[in-house]
Parts: sequence; structure tokens; C-alpha cells
Amino acid sequence: MSESINHLETSEMVLNMGPQHPSTHGVLRLVLKLDGERVKAVECVIGYLHRGVEKIGENRTYTQFAPYVDRMDYISAVSNGLGYCLAVEGLIGVEAPPRAQIVRVIFAELNRIASHLLWLGTSALDLGAMTALFYCLREREEVLKIFENYCGARLTTHAFRIGGLQYELHDTFEAETRAFSEMFKKRLDEYDQLLTNNPIWIERLKGVGILTADECKSWGVSGPMIRAAGLPWDLRKAQPYSGYDQFDFDIPTRQGADSYDRYLVRIDEMRQSLRIIDQALEKIPTGAIMAKVPKVLKPAPGEVYVSIEAPKGELGYYIVSDGSLHPYRLRVRPPSFINLASLEKMAVGALVADVVAIIGTIDIVLGEVDR
Repeated sequence: MSESINHLETSEMVLNMGPQHPSTHGVLRLVLKLDGERVKAVECVIGYLHRGVEKIGENRTYTQFAPYVDRMDYISAVSNGLGYCLAVEGLIGVEAPPRAQIVRVIFAELNRIASHLLWLGTSALDLGAMTALFYCLREREEVLKIFENYCGARLTTHAFRIGGLQYELHDTFEAETRAFSEMFKKRLDEYDQLLTNNPIWIERLKGVGILTADECKSWGVSGPMIRAAGLPWDLRKAQPYSGYDQFDFDIPTRQGADSYDRYLVRIDEMRQSLRIIDQALEKIPTGAIMAKVPKVLKPAPGEVYVSIEAPKGELGYYIVSDGSLHPYRLRVRPPSFINLASLEKMAVGALVADVVAIIGTIDIVLGEVDR
């Protein structure tokens, strides 16, 4: 009898999750140390999508490098481009015209909605809720159509130029955006009915992946994750850029600091994005869409760090100029990379199935993690 009991005793096991696993949302490899189904240790192995983007930036002119940033977080290309343009504009002492700034805000908030929609659909699919994915892709398609009508690109949307916008708005832009806003308000209510009080959804997310406010600050976590821990930190309010101080909107927060509250914060953020878009559509001024920018950019020697509130958190660009045609140093502060570092803190002690939920509510894109 004792021999059979000894034979059935569990021992620690090392399990590779990824880099091909669909719920790692890209080429992320997790080395899990397990005691049965319980996670005892996690090691993140990254770099499978590393392309040396920052070093490429140091070997391209300031203008040539602009499209490369769209390929980091390829779900939030518009926000990537906005942050980079603001950084270079700060380096050369140029400010985009008022019309360009308002349009930038509209595009950035549409991009925030599109990013959150893909996050919600894929995260729900990871947990077995297939219907949500179809709903989210249906609405995201309408945002991508607006982007496509503007510049021809749907995913890596290169919407901005250093100093302003790439193109003037097409004739139907305002009507398309208003129609999307009115439609999406009703669709958000459908998401609420489908998921928010769904007992299975709550069981999979409630109390899973807790990261307190102090832990968020310790790990440098930003975006919806820190707001789900009760801290109303949002760079659109804390350090307004592109005229965000002109708009009336709230910073959604929750107190539970778990995966469920991160879901609720992102749902609320999409509602606030609609508020900003509706206000911006009423404020679009006439005038130029580009500031006077030299055809050949050679910023004076100096350095700049500019950060924005991207859909996943604080996205920052640090650029050092030596007076030449290309940056002497260029570094990116990507929210996906920083936020992913907290995975071990949240996953240790959880079940293997919970790791899937935690990764989903961090909301990572490996193109931004690896760069």
C-alpha cells in the first residue's frame, strides 16, 4: 500500500508554455515550475521577435525612422507614431498646428478603442468565450475602415508626420467617426450584458493575478493595470499633450487590483474614449495640418524624453541628438515590456489555467516587448 502511495506522489515539473502557445499572444515562452497544477516559479523568455528597432533608429534619419515605430506595438500603431512625432517635435522646438492636434487626439482615441477591442476579444477567446471575439472584431473593423479611408493602412496605420498630419481629412471622416461613436455606445452595453455579470467570466478573473498599487509602483507598471489597483495615473491628465487638457473625461479606476478589475477599467476606458472623440469632433478647427518643418532635420545637440498614455500604458521615447541627420541614441520605454515583468509576481501561487488569464489582462504585444 505504501509503495503505491509513494508512486502516486506528485513532484515538481518544469513546463514550457510557448513560444507557440496561442494564449501567450505572440512568441513569448514561459518556463513554469509546477507543483501539480500550482505555479511555483515563472521565467519569461523573450527575444524571439527582436529586430533591433532602436539601433535601426540610430542609423536612419529622423523622418526615415517614423514608419518603423508602427511595427512595435502593431495593434497601436497610431499611438506609437504620436509618441515619436511628439519627441522629435520637442527636440526641434516645433508644435503641431491646432487642427493637427485635435485630429491626432481623435485618431489616438480610435486606436485606443481598437486596441482594447482586440485585447478583449482574444482574452475572452483564451478563456473559452468565442462569441466575444466575433463581437469585438466586428466593431474593430469599423475603426480600421476609418483608418483605411484616411491613409490606406489598416494595421500599421502611419497617420502622422513630424510637425502634424500625413494627409488632410477625407470628406466623410467626421460622418464616419460620428456614426461609429453612436453605434459603439450600444455595442459596449452588449459586452456588459455578455461578460460583466457572467458567472464563468467572474470565476476565471475575480481574485486572479492581484497586483496592488504599491507593487505596481515598485515594478513600474502603468496603464489600465495601475488604474485597476486604484491609482488614477493617466498621462493625458497628469502631463497633458496634444491638447488633452481641453477635454472633459474621467480616469476609470477600480480597487480590486485583479484581472477582473483590469477588464472593467478597459471597458470604462472605451466609454471615456468615446466622450473624448465626441468632444473633439465638435472642436476641429480649420487651418494648416503641418507646422513649418525643415526638409532636412538636423536638431541641435541635446536630448528629450516624451511619454504618452498609449492603450497599454506609458509609452516613452528618449532621443539624444549630436547635431547630425540621425539620432545619436534612441531608446523606447514600451509599456508591454515593463508590465510583463510583473507576471511572476502575479502568477506564483496561481494555477496553470490562471496564467492564461493573467497574460491576457496584462495585454502585451511581443513586437513591443522585444522590439
